[in-house]
Amino acid sequence: MINNLVIVESPAKAKTIEKFLGKDFKVKSSMGHIRDLAKEDLGIDIKNNFKPRYIVPADKKKTVAELKESVKNSKTVWLASDEDREGEAIAWHLFEELKLSKENTKRIVFHEITKDAILHAIENYRGIDQNLVDAQQARRILDRMVGFEISPILWRKVKPSLSAGRVQSVAVRLIVEREREIINFKSTSAYRVNAIFEVHDRNNKVHQLKAELDERFSDHSKALEFLEKCKDATFTIADIVKKPAKKSPSPPFTTSTLQQEASRKLGFSVSQTMTVAQRLYEAGLITYMRTDSVNLSNTALTAAEEIISREFGKDYVNIRNYKTKSKGAQEAHEAIRPAYLSNPVIEGSTGEKRLYELIWKRTIASQMSDARLEKTTVTITVSGRKEKFIAEGEVMKFEGFLKVYLESSDDEAEEKGEVMLPPLENGTILSYMAISATERFTHYPPRYTEASLVKKLEELGIGRPSTYAPTISTIQQRGYVIKEERPGKERSYNIIQLERGKIKEVTNTEITGAEKGKLFPDNIGMVVNDFLVEHFSEILDFNFTASVEKEFDEIADGKANWTDMIKKFYQSFHKKVEDTLAKKEITKAERLLGNDPVSGKPVYARMARFGAVAQIGETSGEEKPKYAQLRKGQNIESVTLQEALDLFKLPRNLGSFENSEITVSTGRFGPYVLHQSRFYSLHKGVDDPYTIELDRAIVLIQEKREKDRNKVITVFKEDKELMVLNGRWGPYISHKKENYKIPRGTDPGSMTFEDCMKIVGNTPVKKKKRK
Repeated sequence: MINNLVIVESPAKAKTIEKFLGKDFKVKSSMGHIRDLAKEDLGIDIKNNFKPRYIVPADKKKTVAELKESVKNSKTVWLASDEDREGEAIAWHLFEELKLSKENTKRIVFHEITKDAILHAIENYRGIDQNLVDAQQARRILDRMVGFEISPILWRKVKPSLSAGRVQSVAVRLIVEREREIINFKSTSAYRVNAIFEVHDRNNKVHQLKAELDERFSDHSKALEFLEKCKDATFTIADIVKKPAKKSPSPPFTTSTLQQEASRKLGFSVSQTMTVAQRLYEAGLITYMRTDSVNLSNTALTAAEEIISREFGKDYVNIRNYKTKSKGAQEAHEAIRPAYLSNPVIEGSTGEKRLYELIWKRTIASQMSDARLEKTTVTITVSGRKEKFIAEGEVMKFEGFLKVYLESSDDEAEEKGEVMLPPLENGTILSYMAISATERFTHYPPRYTEASLVKKLEELGIGRPSTYAPTISTIQQRGYVIKEERPGKERSYNIIQLERGKIKEVTNTEITGAEKGKLFPDNIGMVVNDFLVEHFSEILDFNFTASVEKEFDEIADGKANWTDMIKKFYQSFHKKVEDTLAKKEITKAERLLGNDPVSGKPVYARMARFGAVAQIGETSGEEKPKYAQLRKGQNIESVTLQEALDLFKLPRNLGSFENSEITVSTGRFGPYVLHQSRFYSLHKGVDDPYTIELDRAIVLIQEKREKDRNKVITVFKEDKELMVLNGRWGPYISHKKENYKIPRGTDPGSMTFEDCMKIVGNTPVKKKKRK
């Protein structure tokens, strides 16, 4: 008999908790949720007050059976799933499915997996909070409704195998709308004027003073005119202003800010951050990682004060209580912080060490003094002109929290360090060393990164800490959004230079528009977004999505009934679904680009079965139209007629090799070289089907042949379908289109026919997956 059975969600969490409990406690894992909504009816009986119907998935039945057996032999069951709504729902499902009784079941929650926190939770156990469970049920059912009812409409009206989601579709909309802003953006240029002046100190030592003009010139002629005036102008220091300034530390991490900062500083994706944070939490190293609060416990504040005083001195201590600014934040929770602030480093994987260090530094810095600076602004007049040059300097007087940590930003600009100005006095006449007017261009709004998208979703009140990572992962997995790098384009710009009384002009080039780790909408993402905005504008409305989150919060607080909320939503939503299905038209995602100058036929950019294509000719005509896939980075809305026509240059004939022609083209699985009826893939990111030459194509063919030769280790004459091969994950046996593992430590080159057949015979037959 087990005195106390503790059930948690994961084996890692169970292992950590078990270390802090005595022999009277046995800890088991439920491996996450043990029940799911019945899919055939969304788990909802509309006539029976929206009562959800849950089932145990096949892969969970063994776990449930084992837990039931353990419950039978236990005096008390402690449900210790996470403290958020998801965790409360898991506890409720365990209670219902394991048929637990209220008399011997206790619910415990803790914000960190430490001995003190767990013992405190056991002393302060409670029952299951049905309001939190109902809020989670409402979220799951509403999201399932939206997905299950809209997705079939997309299959019929747009393209098979598409899907929609309440929060995911709104995230896609943000990315699509930003892309359209970029497509429609018209860049303009202006001339920025910078000067380097010569300053002599009291010892006649020469210093440089860099300054920028307070106005920009809209065209070349005005910039040239100004520099002409500067030839004989007098430059005078008219004003020197010194002001104290300060920088304050950022609050401790919430889920959102951790995801953003880990992306900027560590290059982590949002899902990677949450995976690593989950491991740190389950190992008892940090507090719970799904939170929107910036509060720190009194214990943490005391520990931070002691560490800062000891390591940096009392002048660096400034204990703060932060207030959460995000919509719908729950102050009862605590910010993400190390469980033990006395440990600045930990053991673990590289990712775990880096993320932990980031959390430790941010937590400590949040309780440190402001950084104090002195900013100096110098105004330099130009005789005969109203424009002025401005020079700015900054000197650090006290580092404060900057000794430990500085938050990054999304503007991609590097942090400026100290800018020291030489000794200056009012009324000093300066002589210029060089003045230049450089042509600069306005830039389109920045595309979203994963970090900046999380920030935007939080600002709009869309989603909650637990939903950001799955939302961003889902829209990429569905192919609606692509995260990638794209090369920039070369652009020319002019520079007008004034040196030693002479003006000269030069033209330089720069790369503009290069993107790294940005989110781009795929063509199908844009098509689906447009369809949903047209037919389900309410679901895609930012305010609606945020208001739904508020309703979930009200349910969690016991201020609203979840079935009433679902009913109200479903009545209007389902009618909209039926009206949309009744419409006969199918969405045509196409755009007429113009006419082919050779054939005179119309040229379209449109969605086809396997992606976006250019099309020459009409589908309704007698002659079959020609198709070519759009290239990476091209989309239906912005591709030009000439770019579309260029796509039809494929297939290209590169020349002859071994008395056979080599052609290059592109297909469903990407670009390839064709030679003697065999296909050879081009290397992604290296080879371009529009520019590849014969020599490179021959290299690809020979590389593939060499790889194929090395693939075969042994072919047996007794049975030619039996082979020992080299694969991606090492040697294996192939027999009649089935693959078999070779036992570790076996030399694949010395295996006999009998050895291989023994492995084949002893391997259980795999069950065919039902479609």
